[in-house]
Amino acid sequence: MARNKVVSTEDILSTLCRSVTEVLSSASGNQIAYSAMVQKITRTCMRPDIGCFVLFDGGFTGLVVTNFTAQAAMEIYQDYMRSMGMPEDEIANSHLSDDVSNVMGELMNQIVGDFTSKVREQLHTSITQNQPKMMAINKQVQISVDTTMDRPQARRVTFTTQNQNIFYLELAMDKTEFIKLHDFDIAESVDPDTIIERQATKNEEENKSKKQAADEADAADDDFMSELGL
Repeated sequence: MARNKVVSTEDILSTLCRSVTEVLSSASGNQIAYSAMVQKITRTCMRPDIGCFVLFDGGFTGLVVTNFTAQAAMEIYQDYMRSMGMPEDEIANSHLSDDVSNVMGELMNQIVGDFTSKVREQLHTSITQNQPKMMAINKQVQISVDTTMDRPQARRVTFTTQNQNIFYLELAMDKTEFIKLHDFDIAESVDPDTIIERQATKNEEENKSKKQAADEADAADDDFMSELGL
C-alpha cells in the first residue's frame, strides 16, 4: 500500500513564505527572497523596529509575527508607493510615520489573505484571521505575544530584500499533520484583480463594437439620404 502524503508544520511554513515573497515582490517590484534554512525557536515575539502580528484559527490555530528593520520596511514601503505612482514628496522618509505602518499593515493583510486562500486550496481546510496591525516599536521595548495552543511549534525564517535588508517572519502553530487520504485536484486560485481587469477589457471591447455598429449605421443612413438628393 502506498504511503499517504503528510503535510507538516514546515510545509505550511513554506506555503506562508511563498505568500510573503509573492505578495511583496508583486506589490513593490522588489525581489524578496527567503532563506532555505528555518530556525526552531521557543517563542515568538515582536522586535524593533517595526512589527506586526496576526492570529488565525479554524482548521488549525496559529500566530504569525513579522519583524522588520527600519531599512527593510522603508525599502519595501517606498518601492510600493513608487510603483503606485506616488510623487516623491508625498512618500514618508521615516519608519515611524503612520503612513508606513498603515501601508505595511495592508501588505501584511494581503499576505495573510493569500496564505489562507492557499491553505483552503491545498489542505481543504479553512482558517480565519484577525486584522493585522503594524506598529513601530522602541528599541528598549520587547513585546511578547502568546496564544492558546496545545502543543505549539515555533519557527523563524529570514527574508532578504533586493538591497540586502533583512526582516524576519515567525510562525507559531499547533503541532499538527495533514494526511492526504486520496488524490485530488487543486483548484486554480482566482485573483479578483484579474477578474476585474478581464471584465473591464470585455466591456471596452463591447463598447467599441457598439460604437462601430452605430457609426456604420449612421454612414449607411448618410449614403441613403445622399442617393435621395437630401
